[in-house]
Amino acid sequence: MIKNDTVNKGVMLRFLDMVEKAGNKLPHPFLLFVYLSIGMILLSAVVSQLGITVVHPGEGKEVAIKSLISGEGLTFILTSMVGNFTGFKPLGLVLGMMLGIGLAQKVGLIQTFMKKTIINAPPKLVTYAVIFTGVLGNLASDAAFIIVPPIAAMVFLTLGRHPIAGLAAGFAGVGAGFTANVIIAGTDALLSGISTEVAKNVDKSLVVTPVDNWYFMSFSVLMLMIVGAWITEKIVEPKLGTYKGPNNKEMEAITAKESKGLRNAGIAAAVYVLLVSLATFLPGAPLSNEQGGLIPSPLLDGIIPITLFFFIILAVTYGVTVGKIKRTEDVPKFMGESMKDMSGFIILIFAAAQFISYFEWSNIGVWIAVSGAEFLKSIHLTGLPVIVGFIFLTAVLNLFIFSGSAQWALMAPVFIPMFALLEYNPAFVQLAYRIADSSTNVITPLNPYVPMVLAFMKEYDKKSGFGTLFSVMIPYALIFLIIWTLTFIGWTLLGLPIGPGVEMKL
Repeated sequence: MIKNDTVNKGVMLRFLDMVEKAGNKLPHPFLLFVYLSIGMILLSAVVSQLGITVVHPGEGKEVAIKSLISGEGLTFILTSMVGNFTGFKPLGLVLGMMLGIGLAQKVGLIQTFMKKTIINAPPKLVTYAVIFTGVLGNLASDAAFIIVPPIAAMVFLTLGRHPIAGLAAGFAGVGAGFTANVIIAGTDALLSGISTEVAKNVDKSLVVTPVDNWYFMSFSVLMLMIVGAWITEKIVEPKLGTYKGPNNKEMEAITAKESKGLRNAGIAAAVYVLLVSLATFLPGAPLSNEQGGLIPSPLLDGIIPITLFFFIILAVTYGVTVGKIKRTEDVPKFMGESMKDMSGFIILIFAAAQFISYFEWSNIGVWIAVSGAEFLKSIHLTGLPVIVGFIFLTAVLNLFIFSGSAQWALMAPVFIPMFALLEYNPAFVQLAYRIADSSTNVITPLNPYVPMVLAFMKEYDKKSGFGTLFSVMIPYALIFLIIWTLTFIGWTLLGLPIGPGVEMKL
């Protein structure tokens, strides 16, 4: 047991304490973007006075740094504020997705699915089921942090295994594997929207779609499941030893009505997928392109509404079966409740949209991107090493900024244009970001779910503290980061597409 006192703390725990103290001094993400916007206004005024110009890579003409503290700048700030917000691509994409996913969550479909997947897994495959369910749990967004770890702990306890090992495996799947999935989720819509918003400043034809990381992230689910299970069984459980605490925890069983609801939802899913497949692959199908292919196609362009209808159909089928939906009015009511949960995201997006807009209008983003790209070329750092360096930089910054969308809104305006000038596809840069952003989530002291997971842990070990939790989770964070990065490198060297028609280079 690692005690919570300075004398007995190792280097890693002292480092995490330092991260926690530094991170706690950061303002709320909304205020952070407000301060950054103010800083951008002041910076644009200073740099514009220096008479700096740069050749715009997309337009091929020389542009000057424009001051936001000017008549033109003030006019832009006031007249663009609402448009910056309503026209910010991630806003509509994410809210649209959450109408369906939120409905599925409110009627209990996602929660029941996750519980059944873990409980019904054969004993030898329980660890794999826990990691798999945790990774897929990002469909339910942050709700997975509350559902998966405690269920996993109780399943392990029932099987005579250490419950904290189950808790750790569930937390690792949900947190360290947060952006991986086999289904297009809200994370895909959010990050691709920010990427597109930034990339168009370099070249208006550059677009990152929600499916651009799909191939790699689908494979990542399998990879993380295997690696996570190995860490749990070969490192975490031997470290914890035999559990000698009380065994008085009982899991709430899935009811017959819930099982029937899952069955009916599964039938509805199969029918929906069949209809979409027919509308895609039959000769002259409306969802394929004129040549009968998928890249590009109406299917990929309409993946958000197609996914939205998928979740609505499943949620309504399940909700009606279990009695959560009794009237048609219940559907918009649950959708409205899910939108209330998005209020924090909407507020954050308002501030982030202004910061990115100021960054682009002032031409400071172009200047930084061009200067940064020229510097990397001058030191001959333009291959995979520079992307790997970006991954590890992101992993460190993630210790200080837990919100993945907030961190990407900060980093994308600098790194997407810079790497685009080195001919890296913005979707490729976004993928590198996602690997790092996920891996260190479980050792980020600013993760608001860390105290909650610690509370679950104390139910099985009263003496456990933050040191205990972080010592258990560090193997997941570091090994996930290393293996995921190596997979990323291997994938790239093999020249495999990371999504439909998406390669490393533009």
